[in-house]
Amino acid sequence: MRIACLLVPDLPLHAELRASPDLRGLPLAITTGPGTRSEILALSREAALRSVRVGQTLPQARAVCPEIEVRIASPILEQNAREALLDVALSLAPRAELADCTSGIFASEGAVYVDATGIKALHGGTHEESEHAFASMLHARAERTGIIGLVGLASSRGVARLAARHLHLQLSLSRSSDPIDRAPNTEPETTCILPPDREIEFLSPLSIDLLDPDDPTAQALTRFGIRRIHDLLRLPHRDLAARLGPSLLELVTRARGEEAEPPLPEPRTTTIEEGEDLEVPITSLEPLAFVLRGLVARLVERLTLRALGCIRLRLAMQLEGGAKRSLQIGVASPCQDERVLLRLLRLAAESNPPPAPIEGVVLLCEGVPLRREQLDLFLPRGPSPSELDQTLAELGSICGSDRVGSPEIAGDHRPDGFGLKPFRKKQPCPSGSLFRKSSQRTPTPQNNPRLTMRAIRPPLHAEVHLEGGRPAHLRSAVSQGRVVTAAGPWRRTGQWWSKSAHFAVDHYDLQMSDGTVLRLCFDWKTKCWQVDGLYD
Repeated sequence: MRIACLLVPDLPLHAELRASPDLRGLPLAITTGPGTRSEILALSREAALRSVRVGQTLPQARAVCPEIEVRIASPILEQNAREALLDVALSLAPRAELADCTSGIFASEGAVYVDATGIKALHGGTHEESEHAFASMLHARAERTGIIGLVGLASSRGVARLAARHLHLQLSLSRSSDPIDRAPNTEPETTCILPPDREIEFLSPLSIDLLDPDDPTAQALTRFGIRRIHDLLRLPHRDLAARLGPSLLELVTRARGEEAEPPLPEPRTTTIEEGEDLEVPITSLEPLAFVLRGLVARLVERLTLRALGCIRLRLAMQLEGGAKRSLQIGVASPCQDERVLLRLLRLAAESNPPPAPIEGVVLLCEGVPLRREQLDLFLPRGPSPSELDQTLAELGSICGSDRVGSPEIAGDHRPDGFGLKPFRKKQPCPSGSLFRKSSQRTPTPQNNPRLTMRAIRPPLHAEVHLEGGRPAHLRSAVSQGRVVTAAGPWRRTGQWWSKSAHFAVDHYDLQMSDGTVLRLCFDWKTKCWQVDGLYD
């Protein structure tokens, strides 16, 4: 098995730069907190060239670099950056896994493991050339998402991560050296490919610190003068384990690349999350739209990597005082258009403004695989799904989301009762259905036309004179005079348990002396007569 490890040594720094690209090229430091005693957790190359160092306090950093930009480490940005690493890995291979978070000197690094087995058939060439091409592509795709990492490729997770850590160490030494001593026109190495028969040879001269031992083991090895991996491998392991404990055996197994590792999983989740903690609470929609623009841009970037389209959005807002607000937005068809998603979010926020200032925003997207639909040759093309989404969202913001939809028959006996259901995209006709329909015999028209009633909306007020409890004379805007024939009444009633929704209506079909045939109704709730239809 061959495993590639994409390692990001300064994940808090790259997570901040990914969310705020305007900070690139500036001296930037990521601190552990807002106070003066907070320490520098990660810093940019520009800050390092101005003598700022990791571990310094904020006043110490400002003393040597007054113009330094300072940001507090954000757990939600770091988590989003880790998940973006997994999306980069899944864009090249079906099996990938995020590395566990570590502590100590490697606490700020993030890593993802990718299955690189069988890539020769994909990239061609020799086995070594195909692995170099795979590692270069992995590095390039991570850089495209705003995360600059290093790639190690070996026969196990541990050795691949050690190779990537060695690359970072060499890169740090080359940057800290005198520019005169550097070779001209040399680009730093960003990938390291270890053939299986050269892994022990490569690992032997490396520092013990790259194995990330715990503090007691590291101090004990220092007392014994063991500073390199080859020094550790030369000594009798059982005697050292008896003196230093069983953790040393785990360290030796890691140094040999012989750790027991399960196969890489095949992630199935298609939910993508992007969020941001706000330094200053937002009180209006314009700053919220600015924040959403960055979240949607990063979300669409990850959707594109996974070849997914957004089908549903959820906007979660953390409000001042601990309250939360959540908005659900549906999308008519899988979408990767940043403008469409941003427009839908903005319209949803305008229709349901938060009742308090916003302190944090989280955007969740449910992705589905993109599929191309075959259009019908004989039917006109329907509206674009993105344009339909925008139109429905705008109508919902104007009229209310409960007043926009497609009508459906209600499940009660209320006169003219109907409900609303969400618009559904019209399904294309199956292949050949048009020819089957055309080949069927056209029904012959009937000679006797059916009786049709034309509804009058709103119903017209009527004055009715009763004889024997039945309509005898009618006066209304559509007909007036004597009733020749009356059929009915037909009573419809329902929801008697509700004072506001209760209804009871009697319907009559009347033929008037002037030849008009109409429908008359009496509302028992309002005690009034109305003409609500005419028969043709």
